[in-house]
Amino acid sequence: MRLPYGLELTESCRSCTIRADGFFCNLGAPALKAFEAIKYTTAYPEGAVLFGEGQDPRGVFVICKGRVKLSMTSSEGKTLILRIASPGEILGLNATVSARPYELTAETLYPCQVNFVKREDFLRFLREQGEACMHAAEQLSHNYHTACEQIRTLGLAHSVPEKLARLLLEWSEEGEETKQGIRLKLALTHEEIAQIIGTSRETVTRALGDFKSKQLATLKGSTLLIQNKTALENYVGA
Repeated sequence: MRLPYGLELTESCRSCTIRADGFFCNLGAPALKAFEAIKYTTAYPEGAVLFGEGQDPRGVFVICKGRVKLSMTSSEGKTLILRIASPGEILGLNATVSARPYELTAETLYPCQVNFVKREDFLRFLREQGEACMHAAEQLSHNYHTACEQIRTLGLAHSVPEKLARLLLEWSEEGEETKQGIRLKLALTHEEIAQIIGTSRETVTRALGDFKSKQLATLKGSTLLIQNKTALENYVGA
């Protein structure tokens, strides 16, 4: 079924041909069947807000296609983007399990297909499916590890070029190897990159210009080309 956002909607997890290495994609047949009975499959356009920071938890969101920006905002209006979530990830897990408000705002970067499960249905699903419960514990542990890495990047990096190099190296894992270097699509502005590493847009623009002049990495439009991964690793002492 094709939707207005250019997505091919896949309603059955068991027949999905693009299953990611994520929370529910690797569940066994019984747990996956139980999950399919309680999920709601929806397509969202670019820029749609799945849930907002401080909102009471309605349930969890599993990304099937597309990417989602996770951010938080201070009382002064300053925004910090924590990370970009990929297909296979589950969002809102901690808030749903703990009954606390969502800690973040989740906004689609591209058109997305998302599976939504109501909180009460999800908690019952975890109680009845031991395998899914273990997956939830693993995901919460992964979220904690990611948060620690975010703190390391923001708090322990000595300079903006080092922070930016760490970020580009992280993104390079999802890129495509070409003769020119590692190429990937990046639907983020300089302002949004600055919000990820905790600096200003102008500083990011200068750092990217420096990387380009040294032929380390070039961001042109929505295409990022990492030309010298080894040199970027030197920035972070890898």
